Amino acid sequence: MTTAPTTTASPVTAPAAPRFATKIAVIVRDDLAVWQKLNVTAFLASGIAHASGDIMGKPYEDAAGHDYLALLREPVLCYTADAGALTRTHTRALSRAVPTALYTADMFTTGNDDDNRAAVRAVPADALDLVGLAVYGPRSTIDKITKGLKLHG
Repeated sequence: MTTAPTTTASPVTAPAAPRFATKIAVIVRDDLAVWQKLNVTAFLASGIAHASGDIMGKPYEDAAGHDYLALLREPVLCYTADAGALTRTHTRALSRAVPTALYTADMFTTGNDDDNRAAVRAVPADALDLVGLAVYGPRSTIDKITKGLKLHG
């Protein structure tokens, strides 16, 4: 009796995640309430979505044919910082001229986008009461801007 040779299929492994040449980082102040951290992160991510024409992925569709909005095409690293570290990070971002989104404490007291912009416009850059920043740019540049910060969590 002869037996057919058995073939062992090699396990299917997920392809390695692409390493993007760019990086997105969101930094929130560590003394905020949880709802504020989430709110600030959401607003900052929406700002980063406008940093570049190719930062957004393609829209999604489920098996039933329902359409969903496109998301950022690459991971977002979330950091936490005290007020001093946030100010230092802001200074680094401005000196490197990378696309930057910001959220200030004054923006918690306004009720609309026009008042938010006015609240930021009224304060010099070095006096902003920052509660969050988001930056986007070349990986090595963003690494230098966020150096010393702790990942949130």
